[in-house]
Amino acid sequence: MCRYAEKTYKPHYACVRCRVAFKRHPGPGGHRCPRCAEPMLCAGRDFAAPRRRDTSAWTVVAAVLNAGLRYEGRDACGCGRDRSFRPRTRAQLRARRVAAARTGVPLAEVLGRPDPWTTP
Repeated sequence: MCRYAEKTYKPHYACVRCRVAFKRHPGPGGHRCPRCAEPMLCAGRDFAAPRRRDTSAWTVVAAVLNAGLRYEGRDACGCGRDRSFRPRTRAQLRARRVAAARTGVPLAEVLGRPDPWTTP
């Protein structure tokens, strides 16, 4: 069954600075944070925002979003493939940064691997 074909789902937009996330329809000029008026980053349809007081989880979210990745791994209809891996803890992020530095692979590519030392 196609998850995204039946209904139009709004993607999540996150402001890492204020540690908030909202669902918004995609707009031509992007979206601004209602708290700080900075541009919000599109986090994808399958993003689950951590609690606002969980600063370590938000640092991981900031690293993933600043690397250009989003929290969705499915095709446009939602049934094509499984979700992609994204790190959830600082230890997972640190291991992927070390692996990227040692192997010379871009960080965005290593952040999407369940095991940072294996090649796809």
